[in-house]
Amino acid sequence: MNKSIVLAGGCFWCVEAVFNRVNGVASAISGYANGDSESAPSYEQVCTGRTGFAEACRVTFDTEIISLQDILLIFFTTHNPTTLNRQGADAGTQYRSGIYYDNASDVETIHAVIAQVQDEAWYADPIVTEVTLLTHFFEAEAYHQHYFEQNPHAGYCQIVINPKIAKLKQSFAHLLKSEA
Repeated sequence: MNKSIVLAGGCFWCVEAVFNRVNGVASAISGYANGDSESAPSYEQVCTGRTGFAEACRVTFDTEIISLQDILLIFFTTHNPTTLNRQGADAGTQYRSGIYYDNASDVETIHAVIAQVQDEAWYADPIVTEVTLLTHFFEAEAYHQHYFEQNPHAGYCQIVINPKIAKLKQSFAHLLKSEA
């Protein structure tokens, strides 16, 4: 059965590139989540930091192949959930760490995974990931979709995304698609 969760871990290119490699993930769509408007913003508008939207990725996965718990463990491994409104050099509310659910039954799993990550001291600092009901999700412009696959030699991809994929392969090799 397919299920979706919207994850914000800084730049949506990173989150999408990671989850496109995970077995059981049917799609990872870059977009904008939980902003102040009921209409789709542009990338340029979101970049101002004044729209309230986070760069995010709607991850749709088959629960018979991969669990929400594993999706969240990958998420917490491949981004820094301890920096408020920042991922590396990307700063602003649009780069916040967030989990946006549309099914209240997911909240218990989300909080259990956060507690596990904190209890196991994956990070020295506390997790600041926003956990809230998904109110809006708009797909990003077409040129943002599959950005890493289309631009693997771009500087950002080499410096920022490649290390995240390496961490994914190191920590979750057993959960990767065969072509990843």
